[in-house]
Amino acid sequence: MIELQVDLGDRSYPVLVGAGARHRLLEVLPTGVERVALVTQASIPVDVDPGVEHRTFTIAEGEHGKDLGTVEDLCRDWAQWGLNRGDCVVAVGGGVVTDTAGFAAAVYHRGVPVVHVSTTLLGQVDAAIGGKTGVNLPEGKNLVGAFWQPAAVICDTDVLATLPPREYRNGQGEMAKYAFLGVDGLTDLPLDEAVAACVALKAEVVAADEREGGRRAILNYGHTLGHALETAGSYDLRHGEGVAIGLVYAAELALRLGRIDAARVAEHRKVVAGYDLPLHLPPGSDPEELLALFARDKKAVGGTTFVLDGPNGVEPVKVTDRAVLLAALDALRPT
Repeated sequence: MIELQVDLGDRSYPVLVGAGARHRLLEVLPTGVERVALVTQASIPVDVDPGVEHRTFTIAEGEHGKDLGTVEDLCRDWAQWGLNRGDCVVAVGGGVVTDTAGFAAAVYHRGVPVVHVSTTLLGQVDAAIGGKTGVNLPEGKNLVGAFWQPAAVICDTDVLATLPPREYRNGQGEMAKYAFLGVDGLTDLPLDEAVAACVALKAEVVAADEREGGRRAILNYGHTLGHALETAGSYDLRHGEGVAIGLVYAAELALRLGRIDAARVAEHRKVVAGYDLPLHLPPGSDPEELLALFARDKKAVGGTTFVLDGPNGVEPVKVTDRAVLLAALDALRPT
């Protein structure tokens, strides 16, 4: 078992990574908790036992369950059960579950503790760590949310064996991002160590910039185009697949801005292809629609902001030249 820490002073919390980690849930519950609201989805084949009185609350599948209506339903159901601030929410699932349950926990009674038991690779290396919670609006991804750090995160790598191949690759889209943020040799590490390496980097970034005032923005590498493709809604893409395409787009954009060379672009393509992830825009993509969606991204403060590679590493960059944005999109069209 690998034990890591997200160092946030009196709000620090442990992250347990390894086979069978979910069986240590009782150990990481906040002291004195007597009841737990388990939040999950019907399709998730993972059972946990918090070791105290508990009730299960099921949300809808996929991104359809990640909205304000679900948050209201959870809060009303918890109120009817009598959940209070001395109790705890445990989210069991992937990013949809941890984002939604985490946000509901953040606003219910102005904040009740939450523990994330992440059941997907994408969730274990990214979504469950760092305290960013939120839900979608029809206008865009994660536009309503809150920073609400969990009391603990559990990444049981045993449960990843239950994932369909495409869902596993979905997580590898986020892992590909870490290859450009300073995690070397991910593909050569055993699974537990690869997950822990991603967690360790994210924990370090979150500890330095909890509320995304600066460096934490690098964790959105590849996400601007990825979120736009997801928001468009007409493409059969998972989050990690959109991020993978977004990584290639970010490299093509950085090339046209003179920040990196063609060899670095080729490296991006090689890493993404190595995970068997998409390199091109979906057929029928509308560049003008994507540019309009860029402006709705939550990083867009006073302009269209991208996270781009460059001589000083990955960093936020404001881009105003539409011709450059369109030319980089054109480089991602299927040949």
